[in-house]
Amino acid sequence: MTRVHSSPWVLSLRLSLLLLAIWDRAECGSGDGKSLWQRPLNHSDFLTGTFPEGFLWGVGTSAFQTEGSWDRDGKGTSIWDHFTHNLYRTGNSIGMATADIASDSYALWEQDVESVRYLGAKFYAFSLSWPRLFSDGNAMGPPNPAAVEHYQRLIRSLRALGLEPVVTLFHWDLPQSLQEHLGGWKNPEMVRVFSDYATFCFATFGRDVRYWITMHNPLLLALLGYGTGAHAPGVTGDPADPFIVAHNLIRAHAESWHIYDKRFRPHQHGQISITLGSHWVEPFKGQATAANVELCQKSMEAVIGWFAEPIHGSGDYPSSLQVSHQGLIPEFTPEEKLWVRGTADFFSLAFGPDTPRAVRSLSSFGQSGTLNLRKVLVWVQQEYGDPHVLVAESSWFSDASVGVEDTVAIFYMKRFINQVLQAVVVDHVKVFGYTAWSLVDGFEWNNGYSIRRGLFYIDFNQPQRTRVPKTTAQFYRQVVKDNGFPTNDTGQDITGQFPCDFHFGVADFTLQVHLQPFSPQFTDPLLYRWNYTGDGTLSPVIGVKLRTRGSQCSDFLAIQRHIHLVEMTGTSHYRFGLDWPQLFPNGDVSSADREAVRYYRCMLTELQRKGIQAVVTLYQPSLRSPTLGMPSLQHDSGGWMNTSMVEAFADYATFCFKEFGSLVQVWITINEPNRLIETYNGSAQDRERVVRNLLLAHARAWNIYHTHFRQLQGAKVSFTVHADWVEPANPFVKSHSNAVQSFMLLELGRFLDPFLKDVDHPDKNTCPDCFHSSSFHLPYFSEDERAELKGALDFIALNHFTTRLVLSKAPLTEIHNHGYSLMYDPTWTSSKKGQALAPWGLRRVLGWVKDRYGDSRSIVITATGIDDQASHDDQLRQTYIRSYLQEVLKARELDGIDVGGFYVWKLQDHHGSDFGFFTSSHHRSRPKASVTVYQELISQRGFPAPTGDPVTSPSAISCELSERRMTCWLCNGMAENKPLLFFGICVTISMLMLAGVIITSVVMKSTKKKRRGVIQAMPQRLRRQQRFAMQRVAHRI
Repeated sequence: MTRVHSSPWVLSLRLSLLLLAIWDRAECGSGDGKSLWQRPLNHSDFLTGTFPEGFLWGVGTSAFQTEGSWDRDGKGTSIWDHFTHNLYRTGNSIGMATADIASDSYALWEQDVESVRYLGAKFYAFSLSWPRLFSDGNAMGPPNPAAVEHYQRLIRSLRALGLEPVVTLFHWDLPQSLQEHLGGWKNPEMVRVFSDYATFCFATFGRDVRYWITMHNPLLLALLGYGTGAHAPGVTGDPADPFIVAHNLIRAHAESWHIYDKRFRPHQHGQISITLGSHWVEPFKGQATAANVELCQKSMEAVIGWFAEPIHGSGDYPSSLQVSHQGLIPEFTPEEKLWVRGTADFFSLAFGPDTPRAVRSLSSFGQSGTLNLRKVLVWVQQEYGDPHVLVAESSWFSDASVGVEDTVAIFYMKRFINQVLQAVVVDHVKVFGYTAWSLVDGFEWNNGYSIRRGLFYIDFNQPQRTRVPKTTAQFYRQVVKDNGFPTNDTGQDITGQFPCDFHFGVADFTLQVHLQPFSPQFTDPLLYRWNYTGDGTLSPVIGVKLRTRGSQCSDFLAIQRHIHLVEMTGTSHYRFGLDWPQLFPNGDVSSADREAVRYYRCMLTELQRKGIQAVVTLYQPSLRSPTLGMPSLQHDSGGWMNTSMVEAFADYATFCFKEFGSLVQVWITINEPNRLIETYNGSAQDRERVVRNLLLAHARAWNIYHTHFRQLQGAKVSFTVHADWVEPANPFVKSHSNAVQSFMLLELGRFLDPFLKDVDHPDKNTCPDCFHSSSFHLPYFSEDERAELKGALDFIALNHFTTRLVLSKAPLTEIHNHGYSLMYDPTWTSSKKGQALAPWGLRRVLGWVKDRYGDSRSIVITATGIDDQASHDDQLRQTYIRSYLQEVLKARELDGIDVGGFYVWKLQDHHGSDFGFFTSSHHRSRPKASVTVYQELISQRGFPAPTGDPVTSPSAISCELSERRMTCWLCNGMAENKPLLFFGICVTISMLMLAGVIITSVVMKSTKKKRRGVIQAMPQRLRRQQRFAMQRVAHRI
């Protein structure tokens, strides 16, 4: 055992070295962890890429949780054996659960090794059982030969298979004899006892071990074992006990490190550390005030800093911890500080559920706990001089009932591993290894067997304890094989431009009729004079009446303002919905509101005048409306459950075709019928009836237009379906993959198939999951109805916003019997409303539609967008527009899909920042930065290659529409300024007439002057005839 020297000159020398080391630490920029809460880290999105070559992938377990055989082959009793056998028999969260057999890894260790090989891992981290090696804990006595042989066999087998053993000396299972005779870790004598045990292990197994861990997460032993009593040995009472225990644990670790460093490192060449657990906190409500930042730092120092600061930092406890627990924390002598400091060859970090749960109420200081492994790693980097780091434990837990399909656990693992990747690639943290925890299901401490953390499932009711790989094992195996998350080809952007007839549009909700403000012009017949009586008022001139004209579209100020916003986006198409109840308050087309009709005509006329093509939705269901956006008469009659709705809608559509058809280029009959049916909570038959009526209503309207209006008006007619994409939540579960097809057929197939396929709806061969419940019925159509439906679709209109994950499940009720449920991948970037940014999903849904319906119809994305809380610099929306439009380009150029348009949802926010390009009118309709981004994309018609490429450069693409607008700028100017043009013409004519009068007058005066001169020059007396002749000549002139 290494002793602490106390001679004065040695003390002085070491103090000097300590001060110099602390100065060097400050110079190296350590202790800057606070900055993490003051400035955001770069690139917070999911990162694709791989880890550095040689990165170590591993998996770990602990002896007590998995070995079992608690009294076999001479093993002694541990404090956890005693704890579970005795103290918990009075009733608690564990109940009667013990780890007597657990995973039976002592007997089935070979299966464990095979499981490690299955994962493709490079190392296996496990702990030695101290009471198995020394039943009484005294390493100065003879060891248990069976235990020595067991661990030697395990280590050599790993080495023979090319697997690195990472060995932990102590993972909480202290021999019960040491607890009874010494009081456990409260006794400073444990420093010597532990160092003797460590020395034995180094000498016995060290030849084949390169990585040693002295202790695993000692914080929980000190806090829960000797503080709250939740863990063994269950000591409670004295508030100083956890700090005394921690002090002895740190000193025992340091002593063991020094022993290894001096006696074993020179010939074994290994490394040694201590695994420290951590949590992470963010400022309360995201408010990074100075006070909150201080509390966050204090929280970290009270948890991981409690052990890390003495070992990896200054050699002493954090000052905040000493101040807040004054009188409870033991003090290190100056010599001990130097002796403890630096006793770790790398930083070993544990980040799992145990530490956050343990410290949630004790060390959060009012701040918010979050699961951010990346920030913990960066904090360690900035606090402790950028050490090399091993993630020695990382995972979450699943409920015991989950079994092998642990889908949620996959996403926790994916998040944690990607956070490590970000720390390595973006933040340059020196992480060299990652340990998935744990290899197999085991005894989870005071949770017993109620939760699971293993990658391999074990049925604890079966004596065989067979290891069955869970889906997390399959996922981790893939990550290990790929060395991370390699970038695939679909993520690479391409260059290219959209054709001239491509729709760049903005989609909007129902356009409300705003008759006010109203600014009538030339409608007052009176002539006024101002200030006639000196009172500054306008007074009518009695007896004078002016000619007037009727109301003009320019009188509706709301229309002018609205179209001005549309113009600012640079779009060629604007989609909006008509307000059905406002057009027909009584539900009868014979009683139309003429003012509302005139308002919509004016809107369409003004759009046409501006060169913007109108896309009009006849029926846009609204959950905010008590009548779902239909007239009260129809809603009170049962709405879409009533077959009369088909004719009512057909009459309404006919009226709109007549009134507005000459001004509309594209009609959408019904918006998202697949979302509308969710508002009907009746039986399956009721929902079937709703689907049937909706499809027939569209078909009836389409046929009316096709027969009576198309030849004259030439518009296209379709309906939109909500078309989000889904991926299997768990790609390793077949039922989840099947659920993708089930979801897409029920969402899109049952609405599009009757129009585009030879069958009414998906059948059992194409969608077996659609028929899992006898209570689910698909609509039936007669032969005449089938003929009416067939082909009644000019293009396929899709509203796509995001991608979700789908998993199969048993139907909950007769009403909600889809057989699947939806979730989001938490690693995806998402908006405040939870919408994921997954642009590749758009391309996949386009591919699905093409695969099912071929090229019979073009596809238009009639709505797509994302909510963004930014009032101006809406970075999320800008990224969304660029990336989703990029996927449309890929679908066209790489997949050969005929996509004809892209409409961004929506024009303006209603209240606060949301989906809009512009803030609400309450916030002065200010444009957001995404307006400029969309304008640029439209002006370039996509993503042109560098201008040096003559094939795809913007200058090489000439669009007829653009040329027409360029050559007819005078026409547009004249159309937009008719009053000014008229006034200018009048002024010009007046000026010309005045000029003519002036010129004539000047000419006449000049002629008369000349004649007077001639007369004066002639003789005075002329004959009478001559005089009269000259007068006649002058008259003619």
